[in-house]
Amino acid sequence: MTQANGQGLPKLVLASASPRRLALLQQMGIEPDHLLPADLDETPEQNELPRPLAQRLAQQKAQSAAMLARKNPLYANAFVLAADTVVAVGRRILPKCEMRDEAKQCLSLLSGRAHRVYTGVALVTPKGTLRHRVVESRVSFKRLSHAEMDAYLASGEWHGKAGGYAIQGLAGAFVVNLVGSYPGVVGLPLYETASLLSGEGFPVSTLWSLKA
Repeated sequence: MTQANGQGLPKLVLASASPRRLALLQQMGIEPDHLLPADLDETPEQNELPRPLAQRLAQQKAQSAAMLARKNPLYANAFVLAADTVVAVGRRILPKCEMRDEAKQCLSLLSGRAHRVYTGVALVTPKGTLRHRVVESRVSFKRLSHAEMDAYLASGEWHGKAGGYAIQGLAGAFVVNLVGSYPGVVGLPLYETASLLSGEGFPVSTLWSLKA
């Protein structure tokens, strides 16, 4: 924890229950003081495009978690970080798959073509300021055989994943090319996240020296 060292460092709340986002944050040398997932309806609004959706959901998650954090004296002055990832083919937003048939439809659509992944990152500062970024990446899949799709569906790795796949897992073998942010596709773009935090006074690099 960042406060256990007695240095009086600011606290950080991660508005997510995603183990992927937590691991990426830890990769940056940051251990959040609290996890506070935001429970939101993630259904796109009518005619909403992928990039605005990623931005809106990240902002709403950060703001919702910040409201809850402010009610707890331990985290009333914490930074609150949130992110959301949207997978799209053109203007078509792919679901976070809960059913096997959904995942199969997504894989069929992604097979042999390029798609875009938008990850929104939002930060609420202790003063209540909202900062945000959206990172766009372009991912190309190989043409998938029926056997490959069936095997991937049988793995269950697609469950709850935007677009029906997790690039950091088995589906990494499907990726022919990626232009953009690999950690952004996983769920948290590290460069942009570090820039947001540092720009608002959170001591990202200071924490590295404290781990030595």
